[in-house]
Amino acid sequence: MSPRKANRADAGAKLVLRLYIAGDAPNGAAARDNLRAVLARYPDASVRLEIVDVMKDPERGLRDGVVLTPMLIKLTPAPTRRVVGNLRDETVVLAALDLRPSDNE
Repeated sequence: MSPRKANRADAGAKLVLRLYIAGDAPNGAAARDNLRAVLARYPDASVRLEIVDVMKDPERGLRDGVVLTPMLIKLTPAPTRRVVGNLRDETVVLAALDLRPSDNE
């Protein structure tokens, strides 16, 4: 795909996220809740969130380069970004997702 076509595709792309957790570990549950709270503030955003439990599918995590959990990966639009931890720091999460507080007003 040419850079011009890639940029057009990214401009209209929905936000695609993948959150890796390890079973019912407290940090994974906190990351899931914190991410959902942030996304709830952006109801007009088109978001697809996939949650992958590496306890149930460890090969998937290894294949995707996940060595720590919880880990959030923003897949689209480019650039891909990764955030490790319980996602409590909303400023870091918003920056990784390219969202700004004014985007939801």
